[in-house]
Amino acid sequence: MIIVSHRGPVSFTREPDGTFSSRRGAGGVVSALSPLIEGRDDIVWIAAAIGDDDRAAVAADAAGVAGFALHLVVPDSTDHRLHYDVVSNATLWFLFHGLFDLPRRPRFDQHFRSSWTAYRTVNQVFADAICSTAGEGDVVLVQDLQFALVPAMVRAARPDLRLAHFTHTPFCPADDIRILPDDVAKELLTSMASAPAGFHTERWAANYRACVEEILGVTPPTFVSTFGPNPAALAATAASPQALEAGARLDAEIGDRHLVFRTDRIELSKNIARGFLAFDRLLDLHPQWRERVVFAAFVYPSREGLAEYLAYRQEIEQTAQRVNERWATDDWKPVWLDTHDDFARSVAGLQRADVLLVNPLRDGLNLVAKEGPLLSTRDVVVCLSRGAGAFDELGPFVVEVHPYDIEQTADALHRALTMDPGERASRAADLRRLAGARPASEWLDEQVAQAASAT
Repeated sequence: MIIVSHRGPVSFTREPDGTFSSRRGAGGVVSALSPLIEGRDDIVWIAAAIGDDDRAAVAADAAGVAGFALHLVVPDSTDHRLHYDVVSNATLWFLFHGLFDLPRRPRFDQHFRSSWTAYRTVNQVFADAICSTAGEGDVVLVQDLQFALVPAMVRAARPDLRLAHFTHTPFCPADDIRILPDDVAKELLTSMASAPAGFHTERWAANYRACVEEILGVTPPTFVSTFGPNPAALAATAASPQALEAGARLDAEIGDRHLVFRTDRIELSKNIARGFLAFDRLLDLHPQWRERVVFAAFVYPSREGLAEYLAYRQEIEQTAQRVNERWATDDWKPVWLDTHDDFARSVAGLQRADVLLVNPLRDGLNLVAKEGPLLSTRDVVVCLSRGAGAFDELGPFVVEVHPYDIEQTADALHRALTMDPGERASRAADLRRLAGARPASEWLDEQVAQAASAT
């Protein structure tokens, strides 16, 4: 079997003495797959050499790592930048998450056309790597939007291989697929439709089918499967010295106040600034919460090569500052914003939270909405956007959030903070059950079954 993803199970760092060290790769896909694949010599993991140190490790024949049959692909650096930054992140990600400011963007000009050619080229490099690596009749599981053209390329070159493609993001409605140039939309969907296409929820699968029917006039094969966090890995992190120290600092900082918490990448779709505005409105509408609640947001940078993300980080910081300037007292800072990437501290925050705010505009799944209930020591109430894929599973037991409605979100936070202890406990128990109900192993098995049954 072959797994194909943009990020691999490890990334490499060149040390001063010229050797290379490795550390576990980032991202939900890597976290889900690594424990299932580690130690298996029957699975090859094909991924991109993303940074300069990854590329140097490949050049030095030092990109091996114990426990994984890892094959790092090294595309041309310019092609890879255009493939990843312009098409994957600034076009497909924006399209699938509904992030375009349509009166101004996108503009499909000559630069985009060159970038689409680079996207196709990088997909071909990965398709060639698959075809040269795979044995007769192997199962190939292609992950996410960076490789949407790979299925058709592999199907054409190696019809013996059994393919499935899983998209971890949402998928746009049929009207929105028309935003893409006609030939690009057709090429994208023709490739995706050449193999069973998987999504985290039926909502995204239905959107995808509607897009294919709109553009190609056929109904493509789809399947729905999802996964939850790894409880053992979360428990190990929660018991680590780093998390215990972070928890002690949280307790010292917050004291006996309530904690509204969030942890996210600084990502446009995560809707962080509106969360602060809703908290500001909560303090305005319900004076009893002033000095009695802290909103801690442990968020970390993402895609800072894109101007929109740099601007959004500034907007987040300025919004938090304005809330603090309006409400802070000598011994109370209502918003605690920290932009350092510290997973152990985020785990400590999830343990301590009274309310967890997860309010994305649109999200393929959102593992934080599941991690919170599994880690909570305080029967956390989850305020969850209906734009998150996880809402389809967890909806009956969360407080629903309208991601664009600041007044409604403020009301949701108030409802969560005032919820009766018995109701909190009941909801928290149901959320823990659902969050742990779908291990990643079942999700992987479903992909294998779909690929194996495809003709």
